[in-house]
Amino acid sequence: MNLKFNPYLMKKLYTILFALVLFQTAFAQEKPKTPIGGRPNIPSNLSFEFGFNQLNNRPEDMSLNFFGSRTFNVYFQHPFKIFGETSGFTFDPGIGFGTDKYAFKDRKNLFNDVEKGPESSDLLEVTEVYGENIRLNKNTFAANYIDFPLDLTYHFNKTNHYKGFRVSLGAKLGLLYEAHSKIKFTDSDGLERKIKDSQNYGLEKFRYGLTLKAGSPGFYAWMYYGLNKTFQQGMGPIGTGATQLNFGVAVNVF
Repeated sequence: MNLKFNPYLMKKLYTILFALVLFQTAFAQEKPKTPIGGRPNIPSNLSFEFGFNQLNNRPEDMSLNFFGSRTFNVYFQHPFKIFGETSGFTFDPGIGFGTDKYAFKDRKNLFNDVEKGPESSDLLEVTEVYGENIRLNKNTFAANYIDFPLDLTYHFNKTNHYKGFRVSLGAKLGLLYEAHSKIKFTDSDGLERKIKDSQNYGLEKFRYGLTLKAGSPGFYAWMYYGLNKTFQQGMGPIGTGATQLNFGVAVNVF
């Protein structure tokens, strides 16, 4: 089954997420705020995660440019106190969107492999596809997910969860809704071309893995360790069985 990007579905999902944010903001207007330098005392978290995307157990020919392979996630999570009011533990389920970019070295990118079928990919040099006499200006690949983070969080300040250090161990489930390559180059005649090709590329439609977060209520460091393979068996480039490893820093807007 081919994976199709449904803009109507994405519009509905973004609308739901935006409505949740507005509801929480309106609900929190009567809530007291922490002192200057702290975050608002709102019983939910909207976080923006920034970081880097790497592949574990990848073939040597699938090397990534570190700084070009980035991750950006937006998650809305609501904490529920567990094990008692002053246990320090909360369970934080949520929903959001994740984007992972891959910048392959040696001017390479993913292209459909006709021998393996429509939901497949091979890793080729861009010049093999679009010609040797081109000047490559941009060459990236992106995979976009609807994610469901599930965190078990321990707050060192057991009486006020909006202050103090906290650490979370959890999981993340994701559904791939769109993937594309984006290539921009100038050909031998000086013509600039921008090509965005959206298809499945043999990626697994679902992802799951473990997460670790540590920091303050307003700022934290995070890591995601993928437990399943990034590409479907036999459908990715070079027969890869690579898994994801993402890490970075984040801010909680509220």
